Amino acid sequence: MDPATIIGLVLAFGSLYAMITLEGAHVSALLLPAPMILVFGATIAVGLAGGTFKDFILSFKSLPRAFMGKTPRPQETIDRVVLLAEKARSEGLLSLEQDAAEVEDPFLRTALQNIADGTDGEELRILLEDEIATKTATDKIAVKFFNSLGGYGPTIGIIGTVVSLTHVLENLSTPDHLGPMIATAFVATLWGLLSANFIWLPISTRLKRLAELEADEMNLLMEGVLALQAGSQPRLLGERLRAMVPAHTLGGKADKADKADKADAADKVQDAA
Repeated sequence: MDPATIIGLVLAFGSLYAMITLEGAHVSALLLPAPMILVFGATIAVGLAGGTFKDFILSFKSLPRAFMGKTPRPQETIDRVVLLAEKARSEGLLSLEQDAAEVEDPFLRTALQNIADGTDGEELRILLEDEIATKTATDKIAVKFFNSLGGYGPTIGIIGTVVSLTHVLENLSTPDHLGPMIATAFVATLWGLLSANFIWLPISTRLKRLAELEADEMNLLMEGVLALQAGSQPRLLGERLRAMVPAHTLGGKADKADKADKADAADKVQDAA
């Protein structure tokens, strides 16, 4: 699990708490039920109104992934594909049928099963590209939903402030209470801005980034298994796949692999000499 979202939100709310404390205010002054119910309730409601009920359910089912979703590890994917290529090279493509039954990733399982069944390379590419496109389109639904909540939140907060200020104007005859009432009125605007920038938009951005990383991993797997099917040499396949991935996402294993490749090359040169 990548803790970036949890750490970021804790730091954001912690900074807000620090400001409130340094200003000599109290958190309880912001935790008012009426504006919070309006902002959160109405924001989610208009988000539902802007889509379908199935989109709404899918979006909230995706919510835990924003906090606990695992980020792909490209180097592990590359190592797995290279091992499969070595097995296919020594035992034949039919041997991959056993791996297809054992692998947990449904995308890789589909690819290996089709290779073992003798599916044509171009047909397999079309099938895998369609699966990637469908997965990407599905992920966009939740991203769009939470992004829309980030747009609605501030406006609904302003609505709450206008409603509260209307109530203030009705009580001009009691000037002693105007200060607290005006302060309370602006709490709705605060929660509208806070919910958008501290909750909804970060969740949307996080889900979008996870979707991009998962699509990249699926593309990496697709290119790997298609090259495997074409009979690509395992070491060359590993180098090609590593070239498709940004260096900072590979980590130490990639460095070790590069050093091992260089050492093997040096040994071959010495043997030839």
